Parts: sequence; structure tokens; C-alpha cells
Amino acid sequence: MTETNAIVRRLGALFVESLHIEVPSADTDLFETGILDSLQLVELLVQIEQRFGFKMKIDDIDLDDLRTLEGIARLVAARTAGAGTQTAQLLSLEARHAAANQNQEGNRAGLRSRDTEPWTAEPQLPSRSAR
Repeated sequence: MTETNAIVRRLGALFVESLHIEVPSADTDLFETGILDSLQLVELLVQIEQRFGFKMKIDDIDLDDLRTLEGIARLVAARTAGAGTQTAQLLSLEARHAAANQNQEGNRAGLRSRDTEPWTAEPQLPSRSAR
């Protein structure tokens, strides 16, 4: 499998996990089909920056690069190529993302309602005799 294919797989997972969208194929036009709207595009850019570890300047973005998963994968591959092998980066980012998700789930599971905390005890009101 090529590195671009690995990125396409990660992008497919990103669409499902973050945008709740299943993309039918890597060459589906996300804009023409109406799969991606302007708000989802902004969320997509944020997620790409977070998961692949690079910042995108809005002036450097060509919408044609964002039309398909393949185009986005090529963009990501070009941006991440300078820092070592893309596969190693993807595995590292994938592991960090999975760990962060587990940590968030653990934090949610460990949360208790305010009613169970000691600071929610009923306040002590002064007695009538103290007035």
C-alpha cells in the first residue's frame, strides 16, 4: 500500500469520526455531491491540522485540492514529507490520537456529578437562638 493510500484511509476515518460522514470512494467530489458544506470544510481543515500535525494558511489552500480524499491525501503527503517518512508520522499521530481519545473517555467515565462531591453538603444555617 502506498503512503497516499494510508493517508486516504486516515482521512476516511477522520470524516466518519469527526464529521459523521461516510465518503463513498476516494475520488468522490465532496463539493459537487453535497457531502461537504462550508462549515464542515472548516471543521475538516481544523481536524487535518490536528491529526496530521501541520498548519495550513488559508492563502495556500486551493479548493481543488480539497475536492476528493485523494486530493486531500496528496496535500497532506506534500505537507508532511519533510519530517521523515509519512508512514512513521501517521503511525505516531494515529497512536497519539488513539491515546487522546482513550484519555478523554477515561476522564468522562471518571467524572462524578456534583451531588456526590463533599462540597455540595447543605449549608449550615444559623439557629434561631443565635439571633
